[in-house]
Amino acid sequence: MNKNKAIENNILKQIQPTENDRKTLSSIIADITEKVNQEIQIRKINASTTLVGSTAKDTFLRNNLDVDLFIMFPSNTQKEFMADHVLSMGRTLLDETEECYAEHPYIRGIYQDFKIELVPCYNIQDASQKLSAVDRTPLHTNYVIEHITEQQKNEVRLFKQFLHGIGCYGAEASIQGFSGYLCEILIIQFDSFYNLLTNAVDWKPGTKISLLKKKIPSFPETLIVIDPVDPERNVASAISPETFNLFKKASKAYLKNPKKSFFFPNPIKPWPMEKIKTIIQNGLYEYIGICFPKPDIIDENLYPQIRKACKNIETICTAYGFNVHNILSMVNEKNKQIYLIIQTDKEPISERNTHIGPPMDLEPHQTKFLEKWENNSQVIHGPYEKNKRWYVDIRREYTQIQPFIKNVLPSLSLGKHIEPIIKQQFTIMNTEELFKEQFQEFWTKHLDKKDTWER
Repeated sequence: MNKNKAIENNILKQIQPTENDRKTLSSIIADITEKVNQEIQIRKINASTTLVGSTAKDTFLRNNLDVDLFIMFPSNTQKEFMADHVLSMGRTLLDETEECYAEHPYIRGIYQDFKIELVPCYNIQDASQKLSAVDRTPLHTNYVIEHITEQQKNEVRLFKQFLHGIGCYGAEASIQGFSGYLCEILIIQFDSFYNLLTNAVDWKPGTKISLLKKKIPSFPETLIVIDPVDPERNVASAISPETFNLFKKASKAYLKNPKKSFFFPNPIKPWPMEKIKTIIQNGLYEYIGICFPKPDIIDENLYPQIRKACKNIETICTAYGFNVHNILSMVNEKNKQIYLIIQTDKEPISERNTHIGPPMDLEPHQTKFLEKWENNSQVIHGPYEKNKRWYVDIRREYTQIQPFIKNVLPSLSLGKHIEPIIKQQFTIMNTEELFKEQFQEFWTKHLDKKDTWER
């Protein structure tokens, strides 16, 4: 029995679209669809329009009235032809346009204060005919419309708002969370928001969920939810282990103590900078910042590169002997800068580094090891024998992480777009230089460690 129904009903009153919302949205959809169809006729191209996404499925939230209009072409159409016409239509019909490039280029902009996306795709009847990932989207829309009940639409709304509140909504690379389609599939599977959360607390990494009565293929991801439209696809592939664990934690906490802040968390109240400085200065760690210009690429390409950069920086630092406890990232859209912030020990590492060699009498490795290190200027002690193995103590060039990073950073593999920028321009910032107002919210979140619903 759902004891949380009262709070969920109150939340629904805040997130369900009003009749006025629906009328306005319907009018906008009809208007923009008509104008796109007119453009198709004027251009004399073989294409048709279809509404997709949450507005088509009636699972949208009151504060999210975006319109996704797909323009479908026959499968023998050249990609360049599709892209040229759809981008041109967008420039003609929309204001404040932004052209985006994924598998198919698409365009988004504003039409009478509404956010509109015009996306080209191939017109397919079955997922096996897809030529790119977006071609499945109209099939996803049709599946949900055919299988979801009226009551489940509100359950989807609750689930989406809950994920927004805990920071897990969105399959984009910056969030690595739950897509809207995944929300709908899970509610169809479990029938209600409450049932879904009750099940989710027992999920283990590798949990498999499917609406189909078929054998579930293996996938490497943390959560596996089979796409009923394309059974070879995992709808939950975007979800990171961190998001998976946060969702489970939030589900358990909500079921134990439901409250509005799970859906609408209180905003972060940045701590005074003096408090932040005192905590860090009296703590065990120092922080080293790497600052460089943000490349002009979409988030789907940017965030995987940021994660790759963090991983490779941590790997090289750890291999040298530095203790890296965390590498945090911050993208400042206002000044178009990226900051990678390394949390490490305050104490410098030892100048002496013990290098483990091969077992004694293992040739030719023993001879090569001895030839390399005997009379080497880096050697402090050795080579020497210990437990039937060769060792040598070498003098480290760096005992502080800051000059080490400055030296090795330009030579690391950091991502296709980040790497050339780093080779030309980057700044190393010490802890004191990170005590700036622009980092106030960042430091508060990092040091406070409260979950969104606990603020």
